[in-house]
Amino acid sequence: MEFPSKLIEDAVTEVSKLPGIGKKTALRLVLHLVKESEHKTAALANALSRMRQQIRFCKTCFNISDTEECSICQSHRRDKTVLCVVEETNDVMAIENTAQYNGVYHVLGGVISPMNGIGPADLKIDALVDRVAKLPTLKEVVLALSATMEGDTTAFYLHKRLKEFPVKVTSIARGVPVGGELEYTDEITLGRSISSRVPFQI
Repeated sequence: MEFPSKLIEDAVTEVSKLPGIGKKTALRLVLHLVKESEHKTAALANALSRMRQQIRFCKTCFNISDTEECSICQSHRRDKTVLCVVEETNDVMAIENTAQYNGVYHVLGGVISPMNGIGPADLKIDALVDRVAKLPTLKEVVLALSATMEGDTTAFYLHKRLKEFPVKVTSIARGVPVGGELEYTDEITLGRSISSRVPFQI
């Protein structure tokens, strides 16, 4: 790809390092920024710089936060008897958007993946176990992990680590999505839907 300027080329190279953005999309974004006023471009650069310098992680659940403890952990309206374990912050955001969960969270920071050199010690698993041990009112730990081999491995490991505590360990349901057609559903998902069938409700 030919660039009219080394400055443009450098900007495109950096933007294309973002997930899901190729060189063409990066070029389109960079050229858009060139057309914008210097004030708007500076505001974007300043927001990104401030985010990188000031962002922190909640000392309790390890969710991304502006303060030492995130707003969810601080809230008196949340049900502290239920703890949902997720891989990353974007999973917290996805569950919050459903408006169907009112408990608290624990962000692991990934899943166990030997192929990628990620073991239990690289995740916030020990912190989870310590947290469960120190929460006498806790009744349930919900494992909301990806339906992948790594996610299942992590869920199995967590279940083993939490067996000693008097809490119910559950997992989010997996099955055919709303609006999905059976003939296009993969065999594993369909199989799980059949084996985990529930009473019909109107």
